Amino acid sequence: MAKLKETPSQTAGPYVHIGLAPGSAGFDIYREELGHDIAGPSAKGERIRIEGIVLDGNEHPVKDVLIEVWQANADGQYSAEDGFRGWGRVISDFDTGAWAFDTVKPGAVNGPDGPTMAPHINLWIVARGINIGLNTRLYFDDEGDTNAADPILSLVDPTRRDTLIARKQGGVYRFDIRLQDDAETVFFDI
Repeated sequence: MAKLKETPSQTAGPYVHIGLAPGSAGFDIYREELGHDIAGPSAKGERIRIEGIVLDGNEHPVKDVLIEVWQANADGQYSAEDGFRGWGRVISDFDTGAWAFDTVKPGAVNGPDGPTMAPHINLWIVARGINIGLNTRLYFDDEGDTNAADPILSLVDPTRRDTLIARKQGGVYRFDIRLQDDAETVFFDI
């Protein structure tokens, strides 16, 4: 009996944005897009904006990235709150590679076994050339004490933790994601 060869792996493809975030690709097919305001316009809490760019190993912007975002509300709860969405998808700009979203700053989250996790936002990145989506977290530079006690962040090599920290610049948090090189963002195998 002949053995079949392994099927080549598939990446997200160059058209991931059309199927997963059609509004960003110019298709007006949904009543409401979910990627521009992750929390929802009536969610309680401190309104913030997060901006960044995804860079390849040569420091070039990746211009067809989809980032799925999910987070706790301002009280650190993932459960439903009237007016709080807590999930969405954003697409990088096809010319510059920049991405951004508005939300509320999440609160500290009680961990499943008791330890409190620092305020953070979960990100899942897919793009052409990425075979399996990449999971990471975004922490905030103005949460020094809670970051220091975070049980997940403490598992990361201290020399690499900085790759998970968004920096506040004016009224905006900046978080660039590096897919390769010495400053590669830490990705989690979940």
